[in-house]
Amino acid sequence: MGATLPPSSAIIPRWGLPPWTIDFRAEQQELPVEVDFAIVGGGFTGLAAAAWLLHSEPGKRVALFEGSRIGAGSSGRTGGMALSETAAGNLPGLGDVLAGFSGILRALEVQCDLTLPGALEIGRQGVMPDSPIAWNDSGTLGVTREVPGGTIDPGKMLSGLARAASKRGALIFENAPVESLSLDEFPALTIRGKLVHARSVLLATNAESLELSGLAGRAQSKLTMAVATEPLSPEQLSSLGLAQRKPFYTVDLPYLWGRVFHENRVIFGCGLVHVENWRELLSLNVAEGRSAELLADLEKRVRDLHPALHDVQLAHRWGGPILIAENWRPVFRRHAEHRNVIVLGAYSGHGVALSVYLGAWAAEAVLGKRDLPQWEDAAKAAD
Repeated sequence: MGATLPPSSAIIPRWGLPPWTIDFRAEQQELPVEVDFAIVGGGFTGLAAAAWLLHSEPGKRVALFEGSRIGAGSSGRTGGMALSETAAGNLPGLGDVLAGFSGILRALEVQCDLTLPGALEIGRQGVMPDSPIAWNDSGTLGVTREVPGGTIDPGKMLSGLARAASKRGALIFENAPVESLSLDEFPALTIRGKLVHARSVLLATNAESLELSGLAGRAQSKLTMAVATEPLSPEQLSSLGLAQRKPFYTVDLPYLWGRVFHENRVIFGCGLVHVENWRELLSLNVAEGRSAELLADLEKRVRDLHPALHDVQLAHRWGGPILIAENWRPVFRRHAEHRNVIVLGAYSGHGVALSVYLGAWAAEAVLGKRDLPQWEDAAKAAD
């Protein structure tokens, strides 16, 4: 029930290769019989929660279980754009996401090239007269306003969070899918045929293992596509209006997002591959079928945006899973069948800063130091 990607997929992934690397590998060790806290999912959320648990209360027994390799899912294939709100906007009690995100990374000593110069909202109407961007994309695409935001290196953030958790004593297990979750008096996970008992469990599997998290039928898993250019010259970057290296995303359709990465590579992303069941993600290949069609469309779109991109080579093509829940709100609640199990995910493409911020919040919640938000109740009251 908790299987994710086959181990080999982290080496030659069917989802393609983004332009960063994850240099953390978990040590081989025996599975524990009992822990205080078990975390399922080795992405930003799970790693941040594990590290923050032990940062807050050293000495607790914390184990993290990843079905494939650290960062094999959404976190390792994000574009690395850090935004200040959820995809549904601000939510009651959310607080200052970017300040909290930055503070958590500082406290955990995670170096991930975080920069927060702001983010550009771009569109085809209401373009600012002094917009640095003037692209051809179903009309003239330009900056409509600037909002808080920035970027990180996803590979460095994953590696840094994993090292922060491991350094503080978390047991990290890769290639350890959860086969079942028993929800009796206390939760127990079956991993490699063995039972691991836990006082509390955090399920941070996001777009995968929806039966495990109780989100099957309640949230939709999709694969989104991205490309990265070869290194551009400073002149090319300036002519594109990206000299200040601010990430961007459209506020109207057709949707497009992007950011500048190392060596002046520019990442562009758009498009969704729809699946009926999350397991279909595992067999998708970005070189085939609908995924390949969307990447070809994205490549043509990028080349037509601006003369500086007409002949640019694309050095990387890849896809990454995302999870979209009702009204684009993140899921952050207790499992319907057990109050000692928390489910966190469904960031709808806004998960870079939010996942770390809410992962730390989840850690404080399982320690009894903070309540969970009541976003579902607030949404029902608003309806």
